[in-house]
Amino acid sequence: MNGTKDSVLEVKKLSISIKLDEGLLTPVRGVDLQLYRNETLGLVGESGCGKSLLCKAVIGINDKKFKSEGSVHLVDENGKAKELLGLQFGGKEIRSIRGKSISMIFQEPMSSFSPLFTVGHQISENVRLHVTRDKQEARRMTIKMMQKVGIANAEQRYKQYPHEFSGGMLQRSLIAMALICQPHILIADEPTTALDVTIQAQILQMLKNLQKDVGMSIIYITHDLGTVAQICDRVAVMYLGKIIEIATVDEIFKNPLHPYTEGLIHSVHKIGGKTERLFSIEGFVPLAMNLDNRCGFYDRCTRRNKECLTLPEPHLVQTSEGHSVACYKYTNNSKPELLAKEVG
Repeated sequence: MNGTKDSVLEVKKLSISIKLDEGLLTPVRGVDLQLYRNETLGLVGESGCGKSLLCKAVIGINDKKFKSEGSVHLVDENGKAKELLGLQFGGKEIRSIRGKSISMIFQEPMSSFSPLFTVGHQISENVRLHVTRDKQEARRMTIKMMQKVGIANAEQRYKQYPHEFSGGMLQRSLIAMALICQPHILIADEPTTALDVTIQAQILQMLKNLQKDVGMSIIYITHDLGTVAQICDRVAVMYLGKIIEIATVDEIFKNPLHPYTEGLIHSVHKIGGKTERLFSIEGFVPLAMNLDNRCGFYDRCTRRNKECLTLPEPHLVQTSEGHSVACYKYTNNSKPELLAKEVG
């Protein structure tokens, strides 16, 4: 891991819910997470596991219909923690943090830009809000950042509208917008999805360089375990709104403990391996509504037994230094194969 183990972001018991006619939907359920200074934390899991909602709650951009409980602390260099979850939605205080201290690269570039303003104007707006009110200086900084993320003829592109950009070019512009104020924390939600492999490699290298230069910490949301192995220091595996395993990237790949983590790793095609059908996890992620107090992965688990149905939902327990997992096999609820310390 890069740098020291000082926390820059602490998420404690974060739950997100919304009341529907059919019942209570709980896409995020009691998440505990720490992000350390200068590290890249991978957040992985299938679509619908709550990864994006969790990260949007950190910067306060979830819809007002979602109710968030718990705490999200932004920790400065002096160790002073600031609570973010209680800040007014769209208020001055959260706006002063969003884009400057914490920035986010969104997954959908097509819907992230207003069609009424040029792309350059929308990127430079962040500069004028947090760095300088000088329009010419903001324009210069914007063009330089657009060039840095691989946008050719940036001076001309600065004056063009979103509909004149391809999806990949908009994705690069979105990355430029997130990085231009050199935030302390960057949340990257599938940031290279729309890019070809050459540009993907360039963007990942750029993130690494910027992280080294300004001491930036990154939460990297992805389905691509190859990227996780390349860029991340630690990995948090999320399923049905909960963190079910967290460890260093080496430990996750060498010694995955949760059956879901094993399934994700085995689902990846290995170059040079035998030509055979890829492993797939049976079933699908259930809807997080009116859930029973039992293991959410039970119906898809290859290790399940009848005893699992009689036990409450397992919590994260520490099995070794820096490695925690939420599985009956490692808790004291059932016949323990390993005496473990409960996390949190």
